[in-house]
Amino acid sequence: MPLFTVLGRMTLAFLAAIGSVSAFAFQAIRQGLQPPYYRQQILRQIMEIGYYSLPVVGLTAIFTGMVLALQSYTGFARFSAESAIPNVVVVSLTRELGPVLAGLMVAGRVGAAMAAEIGTMRVTEQIDALTTLSTDPFKYLVVPRLIAGIVTLPFLVLIADIIGVMGGFLVGVYKLDFNDAAYLRNTMDFLQFQDVFSGLVKAAVFGFLITLMGCYHGYTSRGGAQGVGMATTSAVVSASILILTFNYFITEAFFAR
Repeated sequence: MPLFTVLGRMTLAFLAAIGSVSAFAFQAIRQGLQPPYYRQQILRQIMEIGYYSLPVVGLTAIFTGMVLALQSYTGFARFSAESAIPNVVVVSLTRELGPVLAGLMVAGRVGAAMAAEIGTMRVTEQIDALTTLSTDPFKYLVVPRLIAGIVTLPFLVLIADIIGVMGGFLVGVYKLDFNDAAYLRNTMDFLQFQDVFSGLVKAAVFGFLITLMGCYHGYTSRGGAQGVGMATTSAVVSASILILTFNYFITEAFFAR
């Protein structure tokens, strides 16, 4: 009986958390569809999420492309299929590795920062002060971050795709002795619009999930500094899990036959 009691409590807590996040997301979306909009806050968050995340996303992408080219070569060389390496690199990056790795990097950097910032505002009663000043906290804190995440992540992923393909090109040409023109031709001939588009759709969804989790855990944090620390950890973990989960469902929607 104690085992079933624990399982029951865990199940109820899990369902309550899903309900709380869903209600928070619904309220944020509803507020986001109605003016007014704080343009300065939106631009500030676009800079914070996009511009300042470029170095870490770019480094992740270029080394991922380089490693992918090396690993593909070691496998395909056994079957004399080295010519397929450019195809594997570009499809893997645009469909999966670009959006997923960029999302995880941004979740670790931006999701934690959002949760810490909003959580600090919550425990220091700055959010209550916004309400006192007739400013909707959702409009001022949550909506600009959601909009910035949805808009910015596709651009980050597109840049990551280009840098990652360049990393594979550098390894293929200068280390594996591919002909540079043939490598680029194989890459462009095999790449399809659906590959890039599916990755950008994933990026927009991941941007929404990252900012939603950062805002939710920060907005609902309690218990002073310890609560803010727990909110920061929960934001990164939950955003990472949701990225991997939604990645499967979006991939199935685009490519399942």
